[in-house]
Amino acid sequence: MEQSGSARISRRQAIGVAGGVVAGATVAQAAGVPAFGAAAAADADVIVVGHGLAGLVAAAELVAAGRKVLLLDQEPEASLGGQAFWSFGGLFFVDSDEQRLMGVRDSYDLAWQDWLGTAGFDRGITDPAGQDYWAYKWAQAYVQFAAGEKRSWLAGLGLQWFPMVGWAERGGGVADGPGNSVPRFHVTWGTGPAIVEPFEKKVRAGVAAGKVVFKFRHRVDEVVVTNGAVTGVRGAILEASTVARGKPSSRTAIGSFDLKAPVVIVASGGIGANHDLIRQNWPARLGKAPTTMITGVPAHVDGRMLAITQTAGGRVVNPDRMWHYTEGLRNWDPIWPGHGIRILPGPSSMWFDATGKRFAAPDWPGYDTLHTLGSITASGYDYSWFVTTQKIVDKEFALSGSEQNPDLTNKNLWLLLSRIWQTPGPIQKFQQYGADFVKAATLPELVAGMNRVAGNNLIKLDALTRQIEARDREMDNAYSKDAQVMGIRNALSYPGDVLGRTAAAHRFLSTDAEALVAVKLNVLTRKTLGGLQTNLQGQVLNAAGTPVPGLYAAGEAAGFGGGGVHGYRSLEGTFLGGCLFSGRAAGRAAAAATGS
Repeated sequence: MEQSGSARISRRQAIGVAGGVVAGATVAQAAGVPAFGAAAAADADVIVVGHGLAGLVAAAELVAAGRKVLLLDQEPEASLGGQAFWSFGGLFFVDSDEQRLMGVRDSYDLAWQDWLGTAGFDRGITDPAGQDYWAYKWAQAYVQFAAGEKRSWLAGLGLQWFPMVGWAERGGGVADGPGNSVPRFHVTWGTGPAIVEPFEKKVRAGVAAGKVVFKFRHRVDEVVVTNGAVTGVRGAILEASTVARGKPSSRTAIGSFDLKAPVVIVASGGIGANHDLIRQNWPARLGKAPTTMITGVPAHVDGRMLAITQTAGGRVVNPDRMWHYTEGLRNWDPIWPGHGIRILPGPSSMWFDATGKRFAAPDWPGYDTLHTLGSITASGYDYSWFVTTQKIVDKEFALSGSEQNPDLTNKNLWLLLSRIWQTPGPIQKFQQYGADFVKAATLPELVAGMNRVAGNNLIKLDALTRQIEARDREMDNAYSKDAQVMGIRNALSYPGDVLGRTAAAHRFLSTDAEALVAVKLNVLTRKTLGGLQTNLQGQVLNAAGTPVPGLYAAGEAAGFGGGGVHGYRSLEGTFLGGCLFSGRAAGRAAAAATGS
């Protein structure tokens, strides 16, 4: 984490914001005095609630339009950028330069086919009162954005992408069903912090110009509505906190605030750290909610603002749609409570339920996360297993998170190239110190280790041996009836997978495997797919489908657009993109609404 922290400091030094300006803004916050003049009827043109990526993008648009902005968050300044800072930096582009370099033929039509097959919109897409009405429209607009100006817009801000495009969510095996038909996962050079940086820079320039005031440690408890229109926010000022990014901060209140503006943009994130709220909204179609889950986001991702905005008249739709990962590891070096890390797997590991029964199609690594989640809960247990080889771990395993990828995050090309001849350092540490890895020279030793880690005797040597030997026999030819083996062969026809993400096909029970590895996989909470329903301008709608005057939403709080742009599933690389797109739309619309 020291590397991530130092990288953040160096970026802020590069931004070159004068210390006196920041100090002055801090004094203004502490005194509760609007920086724009106490005589004004409003404290700002727009109040943005949430200083994550969507909030920063919205604020940057408002600054560009000359508006005065208050940017509030309950967390301290160290957490500026929110969850995006911790991300791997994956972005969904369609027909990009990087795709063409890798020989990938993509198009808007193919991407839209994939989005529809993955989302499965089924809640009134033609009915203005339907939960999916605006979600469908946002999805169309977003795929057009991803196939159009998205890449050039971000490139113009200085972002670059690793040339090997990843193939996430490969789907369920039919052309018009879930999944990406082609690789579309573009890893940003510099990962999540690099995506946050240009927008933070723009907002800090707004601070220097007197257009923006940060109000850290300001927890919004009410969106104020007067005569049917939003007129500001009220809440508590929390005591100062010096905790590091991502660490839980105090909730001790030392005062209150009442801030006025004709427009409020809610960009407060989702519910990923609130396990009680996740279980409350857990859909019956996914079986019983897991008793034990690990957490993929900091503790402040609590979903409070959804209910608060609903009280102000906003409509929350699709609350039962959520995105939790099935390949979670307990972090051996946690930052927040219950901190989990996701394995980003290649296609070769065998996947078994807690009893040692191999999952069927499409429950393979990297294929259909939502279906696999349902299969895990149907097994009656909260966890599952990868059984794999060290050769596959070395080539195919990556970990989510900027801090787990110091080579990409710190733009260290030499360290990145070292992945060719050695297991990445973070993977080595998880194998050495993590609670979920088992490594063994023989299958009996592996089974004993799996049962020891799980604290039971559910894995039976004879059954596991039979299934692995059956799979190994399918490796003798370049064709197979085993659909997962066919998928491995398919991956090996894509240059990006050959170079970086798929091990050469081999038997598990052979000397080529190097060693056997088992990984206990936990359900990892992450994203809220439903949320505040918004029109294409980011205006929050009420139960009648009418915009609540002065109320906007962006990012995860709005289901990344429209109250659920993803439908039931994500194609991956679309969460950061959803924050960018919806934050930009809300910021521009709010700027227009407050123009003279």
